[in-house]
Amino acid sequence: MKTVLVCEAQVPFVHGGAEYHVRELVAQLRAHGHLAELVSVPFKWYPKEEILAHAAAWRLLDLSESNGRPIDVVIATKFPTYFVRHPHKVAWLIHQHRAAYELAGTIFSDFSHTESDVALRARIIALDTEMLGECRRLYTNAQNTADRALRFNGVAAEGLYHPPRLADRLASGPYGDYVLSVGRLESVKRVDLAIRALACVPGRLRLKVAGTGTQAHTFQALAESLGVADRVDFLGSVDDDALLALYSGALAVIFPPFDEDFGYVTLEAFLSRKAVITTVDAGGPNEFVVDGVNGCSCVPDPAALGQAMATLDADRRLAAAYGDAGYARAREITWTGVIERLVGA
Repeated sequence: MKTVLVCEAQVPFVHGGAEYHVRELVAQLRAHGHLAELVSVPFKWYPKEEILAHAAAWRLLDLSESNGRPIDVVIATKFPTYFVRHPHKVAWLIHQHRAAYELAGTIFSDFSHTESDVALRARIIALDTEMLGECRRLYTNAQNTADRALRFNGVAAEGLYHPPRLADRLASGPYGDYVLSVGRLESVKRVDLAIRALACVPGRLRLKVAGTGTQAHTFQALAESLGVADRVDFLGSVDDDALLALYSGALAVIFPPFDEDFGYVTLEAFLSRKAVITTVDAGGPNEFVVDGVNGCSCVPDPAALGQAMATLDADRRLAAAYGDAGYARAREITWTGVIERLVGA
């Protein structure tokens, strides 16, 4: 048994994939016989001038022992938790502050090409490189995240996949009359693409959107403007039982984020035997989705995504075949190997 602390940068009132990730990691560490606790520090990314102060707060923490008990391992997750001090620091990187990385200069980031933004971005990347370099071992939640760390920071990392939180409860069901979207309603998740795709599909097919976020009203207004508001159900935050039922009864799952690191949605869909419709620039989902085998990986265009929806709607046997292939891929991923790599580092 080892004593392990898992580090989390928590944005109050936000509960998404990263939050589920760290809590499930703690639960799995305990289930595998280790003494584990979660250490959370609030994080605020705006105004940008506050970012380095929040990183410094983690640097001030010495987690080498607690209450007289030595801590064997600390596991850092997303920015800036890996700034923490510990002689046996391991990172299982969910993501860095992506607005300062590949998203800089795009509509998904508040970093532009001004002198102050360029300087701050360079400082963040330099500090990340130093702090990640302190880690005894560096893992990422997906290969896409590892590729980014190598490209920007020059540090090598190994992709380490894990099952989604609801893995043991997800189950297949009938192929219904709706395509499901799950996730935060933010620009980078591109729920607008799913709505625009539905507008390209005539008939009875519906889109169910589970999740909350700052762009909820924008996406609702988009559905109204496209004339599909009566076919899009914005469900808001749903509990686990409702989410399981939504996956079980869906025709397919649409998940077209921009350059996603990992995304639980892909594996949750596969474990429910549902095909995944994504895009070629979605990042992490394409580490699992094979176009024409277990789903559809399209150009990020509403017409292409709409055609994928229509094809599966017209051929339920094809939807089931894709779902079965996805299930076979997802069931290979277990927690045991993850825990062994993290605590044995």
